[in-house]
Amino acid sequence: MSKHITGIVPIVAAAFTNSGLLDEDGFQSLIRHLLTTGVPALTLFGLATEFYKLSDHERERMQALLLAETRRSESVAGIISITDHSWEVACQRARTAEEQGADGLMVLPPYFLGPSEDAILEHLKRVIGSVKIPVIVQYAPVQTGVRISPEVFLKLNETLPNAEFVKVETQPPGRYVSQLVERSQGKLKSLVGYAGVQMPDVLARGAVGIQPGCSFTEIYVELWRLWGTDKTAFQNLHNKLLPYINYWMQGVELIIKVEKVILKQRGIIASDYCRSPSYTLDEYEQKQIEKFISEFSEWLK
Repeated sequence: MSKHITGIVPIVAAAFTNSGLLDEDGFQSLIRHLLTTGVPALTLFGLATEFYKLSDHERERMQALLLAETRRSESVAGIISITDHSWEVACQRARTAEEQGADGLMVLPPYFLGPSEDAILEHLKRVIGSVKIPVIVQYAPVQTGVRISPEVFLKLNETLPNAEFVKVETQPPGRYVSQLVERSQGKLKSLVGYAGVQMPDVLARGAVGIQPGCSFTEIYVELWRLWGTDKTAFQNLHNKLLPYINYWMQGVELIIKVEKVILKQRGIIASDYCRSPSYTLDEYEQKQIEKFISEFSEWLK
């Protein structure tokens, strides 16, 4: 079976011990669980991985563990996110990931100190041009403070065939997805993050997949299936999920903490530890998670 970067492509969380150390066994168990959920690909070092709180050594170990598992899989692709600000470092990491067997990359454009659009385009050209595997460019203006016009991605796609995808995290993302699909005549594909809050709209506009967190992947996989088979059932299930993800997506650290708590309560990881600075759930939010797990128990066994 060939590997495809479409459908539900979760961002893998970082597993830590209660003392904040990397839990390699827990991380490997999480990857192996996700490989059974029916997803086509896994992404490592997105925001939900807390990439900005990891040491270089931890990144190397996590990357090696994930790619070792995805290389053995016939159907699940391993995608590594490249988050370095300088293209000199980012190119090295990109080539290393490709050499280690990554099936694709996700590249976060530089954002610190407000780089110009020309500097962003140069960075992306250098990094994407340094590899042959498919690349997703992550566009997250809310988180980075940097806005990029659709023309930048269109130029990339015209000159670099492997610049195939854009992860659109504008708010709302739908119109941006439409612009990319229409202006590229379908050659540039869109994925959308933000926990799938706008999933019905972006799929209707031509997005080819969703990149949520990984604690309740089974629900997203069912939503993806229903989108292709039963739109009414899809809408009913999404409406049931929406109040929860709407609340949790009020903050990046909030959704990261919630994902960890759910993974722990499901017995997939041993600790819900998040590195500082992190979000502390109050009693209401804890009960909300318990209600969620109960309400969606059909998928969260």
